[in-house]
Amino acid sequence: MARAILDQDMKKRHIIVIGAGASGMMAAGRAAEKGAAVLLLEKMPTSGRKILISGKTRCNLTNTRDLDDFISAFGLNGRFLYGVFNRFFRDELLEFMRFYGVETKAERGGRIFPSSDRAADVVGAMLKYLSKFGVEVRTGVKVSRIETGDGKVTGVKTDKGVFLADAVILAAGGSSFPATGSNGDGYRMAKESGHTIVKLRPGLVPLTVEEVELAKSMQGVSLKNVRLTAYRCRSEEIDSPRFGKAVIDSMLGEMMLTHFGLGGPLPLLMSLNIVDNLEKGPVSVVIDLKPALKLDQLELRLQRDFDMYSKRTFQNLLKELLPQKMIEPIARLSGIPFDKPGHQINAVERKGLAGLLKSLRFNIKGSLPLGAAMVTAGGVSLTEIDPQTMASKIVKGLYFCGEVMDIDADTGGFNLQAAFSTGFVAGESAAAGSRS
Repeated sequence: MARAILDQDMKKRHIIVIGAGASGMMAAGRAAEKGAAVLLLEKMPTSGRKILISGKTRCNLTNTRDLDDFISAFGLNGRFLYGVFNRFFRDELLEFMRFYGVETKAERGGRIFPSSDRAADVVGAMLKYLSKFGVEVRTGVKVSRIETGDGKVTGVKTDKGVFLADAVILAAGGSSFPATGSNGDGYRMAKESGHTIVKLRPGLVPLTVEEVELAKSMQGVSLKNVRLTAYRCRSEEIDSPRFGKAVIDSMLGEMMLTHFGLGGPLPLLMSLNIVDNLEKGPVSVVIDLKPALKLDQLELRLQRDFDMYSKRTFQNLLKELLPQKMIEPIARLSGIPFDKPGHQINAVERKGLAGLLKSLRFNIKGSLPLGAAMVTAGGVSLTEIDPQTMASKIVKGLYFCGEVMDIDADTGGFNLQAAFSTGFVAGESAAAGSRS
């Protein structure tokens, strides 16, 4: 078997990185910068495919939140990242990007993007980094197994043969967006190496509903400044004293109605919590279309509008309250005849309409598949990874970075920052490790 990297200086530490995504490219570059001979293996024809589609091809690099708020976006597992963020965080990432020609800008919600709005520029910067420090990049090479012996890494097996190495960095990504190369291979290889895989679930994924015909009738409607609340019960049980306080999550923001259910920022942010709760029992959601008004305030507004435009039909009156595509479905749900004039709509009907606008309900059926998720929740158990070095506690010479670990966060640049930061530390640590 030939050594993976043809290098005349055998004093150099030889490292193989599996996966040329954000974390893998950063790990490979950093290891080479610290003096190692590095081979970066990518099964896809080109590097950085997931970066290219991130942030709707604009690449949301990171976020302006302070460290503690940033960590909170990852939930309880976020504490694992304090060490790596103290070594390589937002300022270091932005300085790195600037050095390689990528200027950045901050936008709403603290999201930071390349000034050019081009994810391709970020990939270009990473490729410059790899080239500068002599990383050997081989695309179209599929790794099938991490080779070990006597409790330590010896190399990797690929469809091009076996390559030897002193250390291996597993940066194979998750199971989301499989067309980019993230098809779950990393989890299998980690498990075969003796690691525990925390159950994989879709994170940041659209939700499917039981009332699919209702959702389909409003398909394409984009809602702003609405509140989405998820309950641990069926929609018809929400008002029951038993379930009234069984709230899973509640957020104010934007969302979309789709042909299968619910999409957009709010459903995506709440999806993992909802998916996890679905395993325990039914989950329903309520859309408050008028969160700025209390129920009695909304009733008064409806009474005022109906009195002011008393001769207009009910269907026409709804034009002042709802997007066009929601008018007919909401009118049908209210039970008020479409052609009933405003002055004939009684107090009971107004109260029912107000309640509907404050509580449009759906029973959650599930989510789109894992491959449709923006991130994969679950992965290599953090209890088996050293948070200071990203080194395996089970196999000497094995390191992890990026989405293959049990780390995931909200949208907003958090996941990509974690990928770059864990890659940086994994690469540095692998380069510093002992050859014995």
